[in-house]
Amino acid sequence: MDPSDVMVVGNTSDDPFAIDVAFAMGQNEDIADLISLKRFANSEFCPRFISDEQDFSEIGSQLTGKAVVIISTSSRVVSRQELAMRNTLIARAAKENGAAQVVLVEPDLYYSAQDRGPRPDLGDVPFDRDQADLKKFDGQPFTVKLYAETLKLAGVDRVVTVHNHSFAVQSMFSEVFDGQYHDLQPFDIYADYLLNSNIVEFHDDGSGLALCAPDKGARDFTLEMLKRIGLPNAKCLLLDKERTGERDVEISLYKGSNVGFEDIEGHDIVLFDDMVRTGSTLVQTCRHLRKANPGRLVFAVTHFYASDEGRHKMADSAIDEILTLNTMPTILNRDEQGRLRRKLVVLKIERWLARNLTDILGLPEETAPDLYHIDMSSKNARFTRKISSNDQLLDLKAERQAG
Repeated sequence: MDPSDVMVVGNTSDDPFAIDVAFAMGQNEDIADLISLKRFANSEFCPRFISDEQDFSEIGSQLTGKAVVIISTSSRVVSRQELAMRNTLIARAAKENGAAQVVLVEPDLYYSAQDRGPRPDLGDVPFDRDQADLKKFDGQPFTVKLYAETLKLAGVDRVVTVHNHSFAVQSMFSEVFDGQYHDLQPFDIYADYLLNSNIVEFHDDGSGLALCAPDKGARDFTLEMLKRIGLPNAKCLLLDKERTGERDVEISLYKGSNVGFEDIEGHDIVLFDDMVRTGSTLVQTCRHLRKANPGRLVFAVTHFYASDEGRHKMADSAIDEILTLNTMPTILNRDEQGRLRRKLVVLKIERWLARNLTDILGLPEETAPDLYHIDMSSKNARFTRKISSNDQLLDLKAERQAG
């Protein structure tokens, strides 16, 4: 596909995440010059792809042969429900004006927590659903199925997301979109940052570093991270957790873990998870790990929902630092970060996402200088000097290890 046949748009006006992805993909036109996101006086949303008002030759066909990429991220201003509806209307507008392909890019895929219904046939999960699990969804719709089917009906051909936690979601979207569902895993982003920053201390062979999976859902990701960092003496601690209440869990060592609590004493630990909302179980896990007398304890999470409760709980001294992506762009807002500013690092993924979209759409590859941008508050204790390039990061790491 020719890059000129790809059009990147957002579903809200002046969405900086969408604008940055478009720019990283080489789109020179401003998104606001490509689509008008109108709202009628009765509050109804009406998107319109902009055309020459004096040109009557391509009515209803101005997008013929184009691939329209809709970038959709959550917002504090517009609800997820409204954003989801906007996606369907933009997709339908694209298709009814000739678009050959519509791609929805939703890094934090909506309704992923509503990934099954009240009957055993409503949700493909890798375990036997007991009555307690079925009862949790009693009276509810199987919302993620509805969302997938609605997007498909509206005209979406592909869905691209990042580090989705649900087997049921992956199964449903792959089925509805006939395999055109892409769940991007940010291994290379995390690996690059851990190896080229001073967020954790370890020797060249990985001695002194331990990666940790807090539960079953994070094991595969954490084990793959261990492979990606390529450090032979780095360790990997696998945990189990059992809920004993709505906000309480019991932490134990997974029987298949090759590393025990006694093996991580003095090690810097990076704890991986796909998402965090309230931080309750995270803090309990980190407090449990503290009993092993580790070095620094860093929480790496892909989707960070900065709730009031989460900000309060994750300020706990058991967590030294939080490393996250901007799949939910509100985390870049200093007011959203609140008291966590002192220990929060955000890796901006727009360039990385653009690289993946280039591959998915079969566009010519262009080598970008960086996978991501680093956003770190000066309140963070690690913000001791300006780092402007990966070469400087490598020099800093070498200097740190030599010392």
